[in-house]
Amino acid sequence: MAVTRTLGIDFGTTNSAIAVTDEAGHPRLARFATPGGTTDTFRSILYFEPWATRGALGADGIVAGPEAIRRYRAASPKGRFIQSLKTYLGDGSFTGTLIGGKHRSIEELIGLILQRLLAAGAEALGPLPSRAVVGRPVHFTAARSGKDDERAVGRLRRAFAIAGITDVVFEYEPVAAAYAYRQRLEKPATVLIGDFGGGTSDFSILSLPPATSGADGITILGSDGLAIGGDRFDQLIVRHAVAPQLGKGSEYVSPPDKVLPTPEWVYAKLERWHHLSFLKSPATIAMLERVQHTSTAPAAIAALLHLVDEDLGYELHEQVNATKSTLSAELAAAFHFELSPVSITWEATRDEFDTFLADDLAEIEACVSGLLSRAAVDSAAIDTVFLTGGSSYVPAVRRIFERRFVNATITGGEELTSVATGLALKAAEQLL
Repeated sequence: MAVTRTLGIDFGTTNSAIAVTDEAGHPRLARFATPGGTTDTFRSILYFEPWATRGALGADGIVAGPEAIRRYRAASPKGRFIQSLKTYLGDGSFTGTLIGGKHRSIEELIGLILQRLLAAGAEALGPLPSRAVVGRPVHFTAARSGKDDERAVGRLRRAFAIAGITDVVFEYEPVAAAYAYRQRLEKPATVLIGDFGGGTSDFSILSLPPATSGADGITILGSDGLAIGGDRFDQLIVRHAVAPQLGKGSEYVSPPDKVLPTPEWVYAKLERWHHLSFLKSPATIAMLERVQHTSTAPAAIAALLHLVDEDLGYELHEQVNATKSTLSAELAAAFHFELSPVSITWEATRDEFDTFLADDLAEIEACVSGLLSRAAVDSAAIDTVFLTGGSSYVPAVRRIFERRFVNATITGGEELTSVATGLALKAAEQLL
């Protein structure tokens, strides 16, 4: 029986994706143009041109996705570059930010990204349905309670309404990935889905019939998640391998003769590159210049000042991310980033990277163990572990599941798009 065309939207911390099902129920992903060719992901980034940050009249000067990156990198001076907004959805203390003399709420900022995501999706796929099934993590980053998760869902719903989608159904992201994975099944299976995003890692245990069996839906046995993802892994590289070369741990002399540590909060901002713009203020620059004069690491502090003054945070973190990706495939990688008057170098090894991740890996493993216990499912009962999301490539992450589920098949695929595909399939099933 023919079904109505349906829409799935995966709004991610780092990347977003859109999929539709056609009248025959087959999923199709949107492809987006970039300077390097087309891709099936859309970076969850918003950029305000410099004149937009000054509240100038005329064209709004607001772009998103790959075009935002291109404009930002080409700009001099730089405008306002915003990413990882999904991280703050559950944070009641963050309501938005001031841009061009105007307060922009978090719902409005995400709505601006979604407007441009949907426009690009419609260009690739044709007119989109007005109803969407949208992914959400089991627990949002910064959510400490059910109330925080409810706040996040409400904010995300309002952001979609701003973008023109008012009929929204939310589904857990790992459950959505299960809808994509079950297309491969030839017989019923008990499956653990692990979805590793930029801001969260989420898990669901499900009983899945094959998509071809005609059986209705899936049975969710349990879901859980935690606020550890790919962005966190990047932050740990910056903390342990980069920041010490930019003066972290050094000291300086404050009048009259007091020896003080270089402020740690500066390096906390460094770990999130888009927070570096907060350091580019006259007061902070003046403080770092004073520190440099009596620092035990004056060249390192000078390099930090150069990084901040030249807005090189994006480029630095791109190199960090590339090194992480290389270490997922190789045992070693050479990290090099030129900063006057020093070069940041790290002869990276996978073993050392794994030590950076040790505490977070233990938390991920504990989350999976707790889920199995609450769902009353033994590890031996899991037939397949399906891992998706960018950080599922990290070997230390995969080893958690290889150790725990020795009798299960460990598999993956379509790591950045399985959630969007599954959301569209979920939408189609709801119409049957």
